Amino acid sequence: MLNYRHLHYFRTVAKAGAINKAAEKLHLTPQTLSGQISILEDRLGVALFRRSGRRLELTDAGHTALTYADEIFAVGAELEEALLNRPGARVYPFRVGIADVVPKTIAYQLLAPALTLTEPVKLICKEDRLEQLAAELAIHRLDMVLADRPLPSSMDIKGYSHPLGECGIAFLATRALAGELAANFPACLHGAPLLIPGEDSALRAPLLRWLERRGIQPTIVGEFNDSALMSAFGQAGAGVFPVPLTTAQEAMRQHEVVEVGQTLEVRERFFAISVERRLSHPAVLAVSEAAQRRYQPQDPG
Repeated sequence: MLNYRHLHYFRTVAKAGAINKAAEKLHLTPQTLSGQISILEDRLGVALFRRSGRRLELTDAGHTALTYADEIFAVGAELEEALLNRPGARVYPFRVGIADVVPKTIAYQLLAPALTLTEPVKLICKEDRLEQLAAELAIHRLDMVLADRPLPSSMDIKGYSHPLGECGIAFLATRALAGELAANFPACLHGAPLLIPGEDSALRAPLLRWLERRGIQPTIVGEFNDSALMSAFGQAGAGVFPVPLTTAQEAMRQHEVVEVGQTLEVRERFFAISVERRLSHPAVLAVSEAAQRRYQPQDPG
């Protein structure tokens, strides 16, 4: 059986980056600590560290071990809190993975209903690429993943994609840049500097197809997987940038930009990915039900 004291020693060394620093925190001699780490490595059959100058760096196995160690000690802290507090005061963790292409404001809009449940919920969010989040969902380290697309069929992971809703997009720009656009929307985008989502975004392909169908050729000056970074460039005047219609008003206030135009022909779609075919987790249900009310079907006209 794994010795959790050894795991604690390993985690402390990994965070400190050096045996001496970790030994001071643990009130051990460096020799004793080094010996304990060696025992753990022998038990696991892998090297967890490699030396780089005066520092210790994690090996690939070490990175994996640290990820699990963090999770183990987090669960231990939750157990301690649950036993020390009254049963009625227990806070249930709700672990959500958020695909990095999902706009932050959308993520907040979708997840906020989970915080209003009768049973208190502690929201734990992790942002990463969909592929990595889906892998963590498969081993039950996440309760749900928010994404802008269904779980790809090419991924060998059992999961179910539950549509949360969709909305059109608005194109925003600084007031100065918007004033330079001569024609009416969307013709004004022809030749205009445009910021677009990166290759990981499900919005990218339909947006480019929509522009092509209308014979519009903007000057694409930047591609961004992070919508917040794209908005920051847009706020600085680098180009026109798209945002979901449901967040357009807030984006205009926050970034001090104006709307150039909007369309329902290009849709942002959002999904809750879970290991359940039928949703049963109370927080996931709250997210799904609130999303269905917020994102009503829209007619492109």
